[in-house]
Amino acid sequence: MRTAFFVDTVRSAERELMGRLPEGALMQRAAAGLAVACAQSLGRVYGRRVVLLVGSGDNGGDALYAGARLARRGAGVSAVLLAPERVHGGGLAALRRAGGRVVGVGDAEQAVRRADLVVDGIVGIGGKGGLRPEAAGIVAAVERSGAVVVAVDLPSGVEADSGEVRGAAVRADVTVTFGTHKPGLLIDPAREYAGVVRFVDIGLGDVLPDEPGLEALQHADVAALLPEPGGESDKYRRGVVGIAAGSARYPGAAVLAVAGALRGGAGAVRYVGPAGTVVLARFPETLVSDRGPQKAGRVQAWVVGPGAGEDAGTVAEVLGTEVPVLLDADGLRLADREAVRGRSAPTLMTPHAGEAAALLGVSRERVEGARLAAVRELAELYSATVLLKGSTTLVADAGGGPVRVNATGTPWLATAGSGDVLSGLAGSLLAAGLDAVDAGSAAAYLHGLAGRLAARGAPVGAHDVADAIPAAWRDVRD
Repeated sequence: MRTAFFVDTVRSAERELMGRLPEGALMQRAAAGLAVACAQSLGRVYGRRVVLLVGSGDNGGDALYAGARLARRGAGVSAVLLAPERVHGGGLAALRRAGGRVVGVGDAEQAVRRADLVVDGIVGIGGKGGLRPEAAGIVAAVERSGAVVVAVDLPSGVEADSGEVRGAAVRADVTVTFGTHKPGLLIDPAREYAGVVRFVDIGLGDVLPDEPGLEALQHADVAALLPEPGGESDKYRRGVVGIAAGSARYPGAAVLAVAGALRGGAGAVRYVGPAGTVVLARFPETLVSDRGPQKAGRVQAWVVGPGAGEDAGTVAEVLGTEVPVLLDADGLRLADREAVRGRSAPTLMTPHAGEAAALLGVSRERVEGARLAAVRELAELYSATVLLKGSTTLVADAGGGPVRVNATGTPWLATAGSGDVLSGLAGSLLAAGLDAVDAGSAAAYLHGLAGRLAARGAPVGAHDVADAIPAAWRDVRD
Protein backbone atom coordinates (compact mmCIF):
# COMPACT_ATOMS: atom_id res chain seq x y z
CA MET A 1 0.00 0.00 0.00
CA ARG A 2 1.26 3.45 -0.85
CA THR A 3 0.53 6.08 1.75
CA ALA A 4 0.64 9.86 1.67
CA PHE A 5 0.87 12.36 4.50
CA PHE A 6 -0.03 16.01 4.66
CA VAL A 7 2.60 18.74 4.82
CA ASP A 8 2.33 19.55 8.54
CA THR A 9 2.76 15.87 9.40
CA VAL A 10 5.77 15.52 7.10
CA ARG A 11 7.47 18.59 8.54
CA SER A 12 6.88 17.43 12.09
CA ALA A 13 8.37 14.02 11.27
CA GLU A 14 11.37 15.63 9.55
CA ARG A 15 12.05 17.80 12.59
CA GLU A 16 11.96 14.79 14.87
CA LEU A 17 14.26 12.78 12.62
CA MET A 18 16.72 15.66 12.17
CA GLY A 19 16.98 15.88 15.93
CA ARG A 20 18.34 12.31 15.96
CA LEU A 21 20.80 12.71 13.06
CA PRO A 22 23.98 14.70 12.44
CA GLU A 23 23.34 18.12 10.94
CA GLY A 24 22.64 17.96 7.22
CA ALA A 25 22.35 14.16 7.10
CA LEU A 26 18.70 14.19 6.02
CA MET A 27 19.37 16.54 3.10
CA GLN A 28 22.31 14.44 1.98
CA ARG A 29 20.10 11.35 1.92
CA ALA A 30 17.58 13.19 -0.22
CA ALA A 31 20.24 14.61 -2.53
CA ALA A 32 21.84 11.21 -3.03
CA GLY A 33 18.53 9.68 -4.08
CA LEU A 34 17.78 12.63 -6.34
CA ALA A 35 21.18 12.37 -8.03
CA VAL A 36 20.65 8.66 -8.71
CA ALA A 37 17.27 9.34 -10.31
CA CYS A 38 18.77 12.10 -12.46
CA ALA A 39 21.60 9.83 -13.57
CA GLN A 40 19.15 7.12 -14.52
CA SER A 41 17.08 9.60 -16.49
CA LEU A 42 20.18 10.77 -18.35
CA GLY A 43 21.46 7.27 -19.05
CA ARG A 44 25.01 8.62 -19.32
CA VAL A 45 26.16 11.39 -16.96
CA TYR A 46 29.58 12.35 -18.31
CA GLY A 47 29.39 15.23 -20.74
CA ARG A 48 25.65 15.85 -20.32
CA ARG A 49 24.27 19.30 -19.58
CA VAL A 50 22.18 19.72 -16.43
CA VAL A 51 20.40 22.90 -15.34
CA LEU A 52 19.17 23.35 -11.78
CA LEU A 53 16.24 25.72 -11.16
CA VAL A 54 16.93 26.67 -7.56
CA GLY A 55 14.49 28.37 -5.25
CA SER A 56 14.95 29.22 -1.59
CA GLY A 57 15.10 26.76 1.27
CA ASP A 58 15.66 23.04 1.47
CA ASN A 59 14.14 22.16 -1.90
CA GLY A 60 16.76 24.27 -3.60
CA GLY A 61 19.42 22.78 -1.29
CA ASP A 62 18.47 19.25 -2.38
CA ALA A 63 18.86 20.30 -6.02
CA LEU A 64 22.24 21.94 -5.41
CA TYR A 65 23.73 18.99 -3.53
CA ALA A 66 22.41 16.58 -6.17
CA GLY A 67 23.89 18.83 -8.85
CA ALA A 68 27.26 18.67 -7.10
CA ARG A 69 27.17 14.88 -7.25
CA LEU A 70 26.39 14.96 -10.96
CA ALA A 71 29.15 17.50 -11.58
CA ARG A 72 31.69 15.23 -9.87
CA ARG A 73 30.67 12.52 -12.37
CA GLY A 74 31.47 14.77 -15.31
CA ALA A 75 28.19 16.52 -16.05
CA GLY A 76 28.17 20.20 -16.91
CA VAL A 77 25.92 21.61 -14.20
CA SER A 78 24.53 25.14 -14.13
CA ALA A 79 22.32 26.61 -11.42
CA VAL A 80 19.74 29.32 -11.98
CA LEU A 81 19.17 31.03 -8.64
CA LEU A 82 15.61 32.38 -8.45
CA ALA A 83 16.12 33.76 -4.94
CA PRO A 84 19.88 34.46 -4.64
CA GLU A 85 19.53 36.21 -1.29
CA ARG A 86 17.91 33.09 0.22
CA VAL A 87 19.78 30.32 -1.54
CA HIS A 88 20.99 27.34 0.50
CA GLY A 89 24.57 28.36 1.23
CA GLY A 90 25.99 24.91 1.87
CA GLY A 91 24.47 23.49 -1.28
CA LEU A 92 25.74 26.34 -3.45
CA ALA A 93 29.25 26.00 -2.02
CA ALA A 94 29.21 22.24 -2.71
CA LEU A 95 28.14 22.82 -6.30
CA ARG A 96 30.90 25.34 -6.92
CA ARG A 97 33.53 23.07 -5.37
CA ALA A 98 32.43 20.31 -7.75
CA GLY A 99 32.85 22.57 -10.77
CA GLY A 100 29.28 23.72 -11.20
CA ARG A 101 28.49 27.29 -12.12
CA VAL A 102 25.77 29.87 -11.53
CA VAL A 103 23.77 31.30 -14.41
CA GLY A 104 21.89 34.56 -14.12
CA VAL A 105 18.12 34.57 -14.46
CA GLY A 106 18.50 36.61 -17.63
CA ASP A 107 20.52 33.79 -19.21
CA ALA A 108 18.25 31.01 -17.96
CA GLU A 109 16.34 30.53 -21.21
CA GLN A 110 19.54 30.05 -23.20
CA ALA A 111 20.83 27.57 -20.60
CA VAL A 112 17.72 25.42 -20.56
CA ARG A 113 17.55 25.44 -24.36
CA ARG A 114 20.85 23.52 -24.41
CA ALA A 115 20.10 21.29 -21.40
CA ASP A 116 19.69 17.53 -21.48
CA LEU A 117 18.04 17.54 -18.05
CA VAL A 118 16.44 20.21 -15.88
CA VAL A 119 16.02 19.78 -12.13
CA ASP A 120 13.02 21.60 -10.68
CA GLY A 121 13.95 22.81 -7.20
CA ILE A 122 11.94 26.03 -7.33
CA VAL A 123 9.24 25.56 -4.68
CA GLY A 124 8.93 23.06 -1.86
CA ILE A 125 5.93 21.25 -0.44
CA GLY A 126 4.68 24.38 1.28
CA GLY A 127 4.06 26.26 -1.95
CA LYS A 128 0.61 27.74 -2.58
CA GLY A 129 -0.80 28.96 -5.85
CA GLY A 130 0.93 28.84 -9.22
CA LEU A 131 4.45 29.90 -10.07
CA ARG A 132 5.44 33.55 -9.97
CA PRO A 133 5.83 35.22 -13.37
CA GLU A 134 9.63 35.06 -13.49
CA ALA A 135 9.70 31.34 -12.67
CA ALA A 136 6.74 30.66 -14.97
CA GLY A 137 8.64 32.21 -17.89
CA ILE A 138 11.64 29.98 -17.31
CA VAL A 139 9.45 26.89 -16.96
CA ALA A 140 7.77 27.74 -20.26
CA ALA A 141 11.23 27.82 -21.86
CA VAL A 142 11.96 24.41 -20.32
CA GLU A 143 8.82 22.98 -21.92
CA ARG A 144 9.92 24.32 -25.31
CA SER A 145 13.41 22.87 -24.89
CA GLY A 146 12.34 19.22 -24.75
CA ALA A 147 14.76 18.52 -21.89
CA VAL A 148 13.94 15.79 -19.37
CA VAL A 149 12.47 17.41 -16.24
CA VAL A 150 13.03 15.94 -12.78
CA ALA A 151 11.06 17.54 -9.95
CA VAL A 152 12.36 17.65 -6.39
CA ASP A 153 9.75 16.16 -4.01
CA LEU A 154 6.81 17.74 -5.88
CA PRO A 155 6.45 19.67 -9.16
CA SER A 156 6.64 23.38 -8.39
CA GLY A 157 3.31 25.15 -8.66
CA VAL A 158 1.11 22.24 -7.57
CA GLU A 159 -0.26 22.10 -4.04
CA ALA A 160 1.04 19.23 -1.95
CA ASP A 161 -1.95 18.72 0.35
CA SER A 162 -4.85 19.16 -2.06
CA GLY A 163 -3.60 18.18 -5.50
CA GLU A 164 -4.86 21.50 -6.84
CA VAL A 165 -3.10 23.46 -9.59
CA ARG A 166 -4.03 27.13 -9.43
CA GLY A 167 -1.71 28.60 -12.02
CA ALA A 168 1.46 27.89 -13.95
CA ALA A 169 3.24 24.74 -12.77
CA VAL A 170 6.11 22.47 -13.75
CA ARG A 171 5.23 19.38 -15.80
CA ALA A 172 7.80 16.81 -14.75
CA ASP A 173 8.83 13.63 -16.47
CA VAL A 174 10.00 12.25 -13.13
CA THR A 175 9.23 13.37 -9.59
CA VAL A 176 11.56 12.20 -6.84
CA THR A 177 9.71 12.35 -3.54
CA PHE A 178 11.35 11.89 -0.16
CA GLY A 179 10.22 9.98 2.92
CA THR A 180 6.57 9.59 1.93
CA HIS A 181 4.26 10.38 -0.93
CA LYS A 182 2.49 13.72 -0.79
CA PRO A 183 -1.26 13.77 -1.53
CA GLY A 184 -0.76 15.92 -4.62
CA LEU A 185 1.27 13.14 -6.22
CA LEU A 186 -1.74 10.82 -6.06
CA ILE A 187 -4.64 13.14 -6.86
CA ASP A 188 -5.53 14.81 -10.14
CA PRO A 189 -5.05 17.35 -11.49
CA ALA A 190 -1.63 17.57 -9.77
CA ARG A 191 -0.87 13.90 -10.45
CA GLU A 192 -0.77 14.63 -14.17
CA TYR A 193 2.10 17.05 -13.58
CA ALA A 194 4.24 14.58 -11.63
CA GLY A 195 5.15 12.11 -14.37
CA VAL A 196 6.75 8.93 -13.02
CA VAL A 197 7.04 9.13 -9.23
CA ARG A 198 10.22 7.77 -7.68
CA PHE A 199 10.21 7.26 -3.92
CA VAL A 200 13.41 7.78 -1.91
CA ASP A 201 13.45 6.41 1.64
CA ILE A 202 15.17 8.91 3.93
CA GLY A 203 14.13 7.24 7.18
CA LEU A 204 10.83 8.98 7.94
CA GLY A 205 8.92 5.72 8.30
CA ASP A 206 9.83 5.34 11.97
CA VAL A 207 8.57 8.81 12.93
CA LEU A 208 5.45 9.17 10.79
CA PRO A 209 2.11 8.42 12.50
CA ASP A 210 0.33 5.13 11.93
CA GLU A 211 -2.63 6.67 10.09
CA PRO A 212 -1.82 8.43 6.81
CA GLY A 213 -3.84 11.13 5.12
CA LEU A 214 -4.31 9.09 1.95
CA GLU A 215 -3.98 5.43 0.99
CA ALA A 216 -3.52 3.92 -2.45
CA LEU A 217 -4.24 0.19 -2.50
CA GLN A 218 -2.10 -2.19 -4.52
CA HIS A 219 -2.67 -5.75 -5.73
CA ALA A 220 -1.90 -7.45 -2.42
CA ASP A 221 -4.14 -5.04 -0.47
CA VAL A 222 -7.09 -5.63 -2.78
CA ALA A 223 -6.52 -9.39 -2.81
CA ALA A 224 -6.76 -9.39 0.97
CA LEU A 225 -10.18 -7.71 0.78
CA LEU A 226 -11.78 -9.89 -1.87
CA PRO A 227 -14.19 -12.55 -0.60
CA GLU A 228 -13.38 -16.15 -1.38
CA PRO A 229 -16.05 -18.89 -1.14
CA GLY A 230 -15.36 -21.79 1.19
CA GLY A 231 -16.40 -25.41 1.03
CA GLU A 232 -19.70 -24.70 2.78
CA SER A 233 -20.60 -21.68 0.66
CA ASP A 234 -23.85 -21.42 -1.24
CA LYS A 235 -25.37 -18.61 -3.28
CA TYR A 236 -26.90 -16.99 -0.22
CA ARG A 237 -23.76 -17.12 1.91
CA ARG A 238 -21.77 -15.54 -0.93
CA GLY A 239 -24.09 -12.54 -0.86
CA VAL A 240 -27.28 -11.58 -2.63
CA VAL A 241 -27.36 -8.10 -4.11
CA GLY A 242 -30.51 -6.30 -5.14
CA ILE A 243 -30.44 -4.13 -8.26
CA ALA A 244 -33.15 -1.48 -8.63
CA ALA A 245 -32.19 0.14 -11.90
CA GLY A 246 -33.23 0.83 -15.46
CA SER A 247 -36.34 2.30 -17.01
CA ALA A 248 -38.24 2.14 -20.25
CA ARG A 249 -35.83 4.73 -21.64
CA TYR A 250 -32.65 3.23 -20.15
CA PRO A 251 -33.03 -0.56 -19.90
CA GLY A 252 -29.33 -1.04 -20.67
CA ALA A 253 -28.35 0.50 -17.33
CA ALA A 254 -30.09 -2.39 -15.58
CA VAL A 255 -28.31 -4.96 -17.75
CA LEU A 256 -24.90 -3.42 -17.11
CA ALA A 257 -25.41 -3.08 -13.35
CA VAL A 258 -26.49 -6.73 -13.17
CA ALA A 259 -23.45 -7.67 -15.26
CA GLY A 260 -21.13 -5.88 -12.83
CA ALA A 261 -22.74 -7.62 -9.86
CA LEU A 262 -22.58 -11.10 -11.39
CA ARG A 263 -19.02 -10.68 -12.64
CA GLY A 264 -18.11 -9.24 -9.24
CA GLY A 265 -18.84 -12.49 -7.46
CA ALA A 266 -22.36 -12.08 -6.14
CA GLY A 267 -23.94 -15.38 -5.17
CA ALA A 268 -27.23 -14.18 -6.64
CA VAL A 269 -28.72 -11.00 -8.05
CA ARG A 270 -32.31 -9.93 -7.46
CA TYR A 271 -33.49 -7.43 -10.04
CA VAL A 272 -36.40 -5.05 -9.52
CA GLY A 273 -37.54 -2.72 -12.26
CA PRO A 274 -39.12 -2.39 -15.70
CA ALA A 275 -36.23 -3.99 -17.59
CA GLY A 276 -36.71 -7.54 -16.29
CA THR A 277 -37.28 -9.09 -19.71
CA VAL A 278 -34.11 -7.53 -21.11
CA VAL A 279 -32.10 -8.55 -18.05
CA LEU A 280 -33.30 -12.17 -18.22
CA ALA A 281 -32.50 -12.35 -21.93
CA ARG A 282 -28.87 -11.54 -21.15
CA PHE A 283 -28.55 -13.10 -17.70
CA PRO A 284 -31.10 -15.89 -17.14
CA GLU A 285 -29.66 -16.61 -13.68
CA THR A 286 -31.03 -13.27 -12.40
CA LEU A 287 -33.92 -13.43 -9.91
CA VAL A 288 -36.46 -10.95 -11.29
CA SER A 289 -39.29 -9.42 -9.28
CA ASP A 290 -41.99 -6.91 -10.16
CA ARG A 291 -43.17 -6.41 -6.57
CA GLY A 292 -40.80 -3.62 -5.56
CA PRO A 293 -37.65 -3.67 -3.40
CA GLN A 294 -39.36 -4.38 -0.07
CA LYS A 295 -41.05 -7.53 -1.44
CA ALA A 296 -38.34 -8.75 -3.79
CA GLY A 297 -36.83 -11.14 -1.28
CA ARG A 298 -33.89 -11.02 1.09
CA VAL A 299 -30.73 -9.24 -0.02
CA GLN A 300 -27.52 -8.25 1.75
CA ALA A 301 -27.15 -4.97 -0.16
CA TRP A 302 -29.01 -2.80 -2.68
CA VAL A 303 -27.83 -0.87 -5.73
CA VAL A 304 -30.29 1.81 -6.78
CA GLY A 305 -30.33 4.55 -9.38
CA PRO A 306 -28.59 3.63 -12.65
CA GLY A 307 -30.98 4.57 -15.45
CA ALA A 308 -33.85 5.02 -12.97
CA GLY A 309 -35.24 8.10 -14.69
CA GLU A 310 -37.73 9.78 -12.35
CA ASP A 311 -38.56 6.79 -10.13
CA ALA A 312 -38.12 8.56 -6.80
CA GLY A 313 -40.42 6.11 -5.05
CA THR A 314 -38.12 3.15 -5.61
CA VAL A 315 -35.11 5.17 -4.42
CA ALA A 316 -36.95 6.12 -1.23
CA GLU A 317 -38.06 2.51 -0.68
CA VAL A 318 -34.49 1.22 -0.98
CA LEU A 319 -33.17 3.90 1.35
CA GLY A 320 -35.73 2.72 3.89
CA THR A 321 -34.18 -0.75 4.09
CA GLU A 322 -31.73 -1.78 6.78
CA VAL A 323 -28.99 -3.15 4.53
CA PRO A 324 -26.07 -1.34 2.84
CA VAL A 325 -27.17 0.74 -0.14
CA LEU A 326 -25.22 2.02 -3.12
CA LEU A 327 -26.62 5.19 -4.70
CA ASP A 328 -25.62 6.01 -8.26
CA ALA A 329 -26.68 8.11 -11.26
CA ASP A 330 -30.36 9.14 -11.06
CA GLY A 331 -30.49 7.76 -7.53
CA LEU A 332 -28.12 10.50 -6.41
CA ARG A 333 -30.41 13.17 -7.78
CA LEU A 334 -33.63 11.59 -6.49
CA ALA A 335 -32.43 10.70 -2.99
CA ASP A 336 -33.58 12.85 -0.10
CA ARG A 337 -30.50 14.05 1.75
CA GLU A 338 -32.02 13.69 5.19
CA ALA A 339 -33.15 10.15 4.35
CA VAL A 340 -29.55 9.29 3.50
CA ARG A 341 -28.21 11.00 6.62
CA GLY A 342 -30.73 9.19 8.79
CA ARG A 343 -29.86 5.67 7.66
CA SER A 344 -28.42 3.27 10.23
CA ALA A 345 -26.91 0.97 7.60
CA PRO A 346 -23.98 2.06 5.40
CA THR A 347 -24.57 4.14 2.26
CA LEU A 348 -22.08 4.32 -0.59
CA MET A 349 -22.58 7.14 -3.10
CA THR A 350 -20.77 6.97 -6.45
CA PRO A 351 -21.00 10.31 -8.31
CA HIS A 352 -18.85 11.53 -11.17
CA ALA A 353 -17.68 15.14 -11.10
CA GLY A 354 -20.81 16.53 -12.73
CA GLU A 355 -23.12 14.74 -10.30
CA ALA A 356 -20.97 15.77 -7.34
CA ALA A 357 -21.11 19.38 -8.52
CA ALA A 358 -24.90 19.26 -8.70
CA LEU A 359 -25.15 17.81 -5.19
CA LEU A 360 -22.80 20.46 -3.81
CA GLY A 361 -24.30 23.33 -5.79
CA VAL A 362 -20.97 24.27 -7.40
CA SER A 363 -19.48 24.11 -10.88
CA ARG A 364 -18.04 20.93 -12.35
CA GLU A 365 -14.76 22.77 -12.83
CA ARG A 366 -14.54 23.45 -9.11
CA VAL A 367 -14.98 19.76 -8.29
CA GLU A 368 -12.44 18.67 -10.90
CA GLY A 369 -9.92 21.23 -9.66
CA ALA A 370 -10.33 20.36 -5.97
CA ARG A 371 -11.31 16.70 -5.91
CA LEU A 372 -10.12 15.97 -2.38
CA ALA A 373 -12.09 18.85 -0.89
CA ALA A 374 -15.19 17.87 -2.89
CA VAL A 375 -15.25 14.21 -1.85
CA ARG A 376 -14.76 15.11 1.81
CA GLU A 377 -17.48 17.75 1.69
CA LEU A 378 -19.96 15.35 0.11
CA ALA A 379 -19.20 12.62 2.64
CA GLU A 380 -19.84 15.05 5.49
CA LEU A 381 -22.94 16.57 3.87
CA TYR A 382 -24.64 13.19 3.43
CA SER A 383 -23.06 11.29 6.36
CA ALA A 384 -22.15 8.63 3.82
CA THR A 385 -19.18 7.05 2.14
CA VAL A 386 -18.54 8.78 -1.18
CA LEU A 387 -16.71 7.36 -4.18
CA LEU A 388 -15.88 10.24 -6.52
CA LYS A 389 -15.24 8.80 -9.97
CA GLY A 390 -12.62 10.16 -12.33
CA SER A 391 -9.10 9.67 -13.59
CA THR A 392 -8.18 9.20 -9.97
CA THR A 393 -11.06 7.78 -7.95
CA LEU A 394 -11.33 8.98 -4.35
CA VAL A 395 -13.21 7.21 -1.57
CA ALA A 396 -13.95 9.19 1.60
CA ASP A 397 -15.94 8.22 4.66
CA ALA A 398 -18.02 10.58 6.74
CA GLY A 399 -16.36 9.21 9.85
CA GLY A 400 -12.97 10.47 8.73
CA GLY A 401 -9.88 8.32 8.33
CA PRO A 402 -7.60 8.11 5.31
CA VAL A 403 -9.07 8.91 1.92
CA ARG A 404 -8.54 6.03 -0.51
CA VAL A 405 -7.09 6.87 -3.93
CA ASN A 406 -7.21 4.67 -7.01
CA ALA A 407 -5.55 5.29 -10.37
CA THR A 408 -5.83 1.89 -12.06
CA GLY A 409 -8.25 3.19 -14.67
CA THR A 410 -7.77 4.18 -18.28
CA PRO A 411 -9.34 6.95 -20.37
CA TRP A 412 -11.07 4.19 -22.36
CA LEU A 413 -13.37 3.74 -19.34
CA ALA A 414 -14.97 7.08 -20.21
CA THR A 415 -17.79 5.32 -22.05
CA ALA A 416 -21.54 5.10 -21.54
CA GLY A 417 -22.53 2.47 -18.99
CA SER A 418 -19.11 2.04 -17.41
CA GLY A 419 -20.36 3.58 -14.17
CA ASP A 420 -23.33 1.19 -14.11
CA VAL A 421 -20.90 -1.73 -14.22
CA LEU A 422 -18.93 -0.22 -11.33
CA SER A 423 -22.13 0.15 -9.30
CA GLY A 424 -23.04 -3.51 -9.70
CA LEU A 425 -19.49 -4.59 -8.88
CA ALA A 426 -19.34 -2.47 -5.72
CA GLY A 427 -22.81 -3.68 -4.74
CA SER A 428 -21.70 -7.30 -4.97
CA LEU A 429 -18.82 -6.56 -2.58
CA LEU A 430 -21.14 -4.80 -0.15
CA ALA A 431 -23.39 -7.86 -0.23
CA ALA A 432 -20.37 -10.07 0.46
CA GLY A 433 -19.79 -8.20 3.72
CA LEU A 434 -17.15 -5.59 2.91
CA ASP A 435 -17.65 -2.22 4.55
CA ALA A 436 -18.44 0.73 2.30
CA VAL A 437 -14.88 2.08 2.10
CA ASP A 438 -13.36 -1.31 1.32
CA ALA A 439 -16.13 -2.21 -1.14
CA GLY A 440 -15.77 1.08 -2.98
CA SER A 441 -11.98 0.94 -3.01
CA ALA A 442 -11.74 -2.67 -4.16
CA ALA A 443 -14.44 -2.17 -6.79
CA ALA A 444 -12.73 0.93 -8.20
CA TYR A 445 -9.43 -0.95 -8.37
CA LEU A 446 -10.92 -3.99 -10.13
CA HIS A 447 -13.03 -1.84 -12.44
CA GLY A 448 -10.01 0.21 -13.51
CA LEU A 449 -7.91 -2.88 -14.02
CA ALA A 450 -10.70 -4.53 -16.01
CA GLY A 451 -10.87 -1.45 -18.19
CA ARG A 452 -7.17 -1.70 -18.93
CA LEU A 453 -7.38 -5.42 -19.68
CA ALA A 454 -10.38 -4.97 -21.95
CA ALA A 455 -9.06 -1.96 -23.81
CA ARG A 456 -5.35 -2.59 -24.31
CA GLY A 457 -5.20 0.68 -26.19
CA ALA A 458 -8.38 0.20 -28.24
CA PRO A 459 -11.99 1.38 -27.81
CA VAL A 460 -14.23 -0.77 -25.64
CA GLY A 461 -17.84 -0.75 -24.45
CA ALA A 462 -19.09 -1.08 -20.90
CA HIS A 463 -20.06 -4.72 -21.52
CA ASP A 464 -16.42 -5.47 -22.39
CA VAL A 465 -15.35 -3.98 -19.06
CA ALA A 466 -17.86 -6.14 -17.20
CA ASP A 467 -16.66 -9.26 -18.98
CA ALA A 468 -13.05 -8.45 -18.03
CA ILE A 469 -13.76 -8.23 -14.28
CA PRO A 470 -13.02 -11.94 -13.63
CA ALA A 471 -9.66 -11.53 -15.38
CA ALA A 472 -8.90 -8.51 -13.20
CA TRP A 473 -9.89 -10.52 -10.14
CA ARG A 474 -7.48 -13.31 -11.16
CA ASP A 475 -4.73 -10.80 -11.87
CA VAL A 476 -5.06 -9.33 -8.39
CA ARG A 477 -5.17 -12.78 -6.78
CA ASP A 478 -2.11 -14.03 -8.68
